[in-house]
Amino acid sequence: MTVFAFISILLLLVDSRFHTLSTVRQVTGTVLYPLQMAALMPRDALNSVSSYFSSIAALQRQVHDLQESQVASAQTLQQARMQMAENVQLRKLLGARLAVPVPTLMSEILYDARDSSTRKIVLDRGLREGVKLGLPVIDSAGVVGQVTRVFPFTSEVTLLTDKEQAIPVQVLRNGLRSVAYGRGQSGLLDLRFVAPNADIVVGDVLITSGLDGVYPAGLAVAKVVRVENSASGPFGSVVCQPLAGIDRHRQLLMLMATPDVPPRPPEEDAKPIKKSQLPKMVPIREGAPAAPLSAAAAGAAPATIMPAAPTASAPAAAAPAQRSATRSAPRNVPPVTPAPNPAATPAIPPVQPPNPEGAR
Repeated sequence: MTVFAFISILLLLVDSRFHTLSTVRQVTGTVLYPLQMAALMPRDALNSVSSYFSSIAALQRQVHDLQESQVASAQTLQQARMQMAENVQLRKLLGARLAVPVPTLMSEILYDARDSSTRKIVLDRGLREGVKLGLPVIDSAGVVGQVTRVFPFTSEVTLLTDKEQAIPVQVLRNGLRSVAYGRGQSGLLDLRFVAPNADIVVGDVLITSGLDGVYPAGLAVAKVVRVENSASGPFGSVVCQPLAGIDRHRQLLMLMATPDVPPRPPEEDAKPIKKSQLPKMVPIREGAPAAPLSAAAAGAAPATIMPAAPTASAPAAAAPAQRSATRSAPRNVPPVTPAPNPAATPAIPPVQPPNPEGAR
């Protein structure tokens, strides 16, 4: 060991002084380089594997963060779009509010009614805000429905498309009036009892006529989508699509007052006719004059016109009429015998008295 240590020290001194071992060092390094790389391969492989998995984990974490950020951004974007659409709808409702001649109340749809067989919605306005039964509900596009039930904080609205709803309408193009009925779950309206030759075509717009005293005149209701005229039937079929966004909008307007309609005149009470004021039923006999009516009976009941007596030219028609009169007469009244017609009786020439001069 001492000899090798002495040789090593001597070589270090000689190399540092004369640089004689630089070539040997280069050759030795070149020869031993493959062995050195082979010895370092396990370490490099282990480092590569650990770096690979750490990179995958970092990438996965980064992807997860990006996905969460995307979801949050999408939610924010969706809320922004919804608020933008709501803002547009509110602006349209504000314009409709200014166009309607009656006071209005803004409301919002809470939920649909529980009964799936009807077309009803529940709004967030009730008796506390002055909502009453029968008030119409509209949106920026047209009529939605009518308030049918009122609670302290909410109210129930029956849509136009419900089977129990009807609204008087008229065609905007020519003023033709009719009544639109709901068709239930189909979401359409139907014009019933329309003449087959009625002037209604596809594309006509229907508006409220205002004749019912509930909906103001001129509000858009529906658009005609199908017209079926059957020559064999007494009525045609007209199907309409509502213009209001019943299934699209959440904000609605409630018309807080109905249009001013002049009251109807009071109905006249019909005075009952007493039995004493009726004319007595007296059988008519042949050759007997007709009994005059009293003043009370003449003012209470109209005069009865007796049928004319049959002529001699129609004996076949007179016989059934006489039998019918006999059957319809009361049992205690003898049948009416038609009076003879002088025009039908052959004229008998008068008997001339004898001429005395001619006799002589």
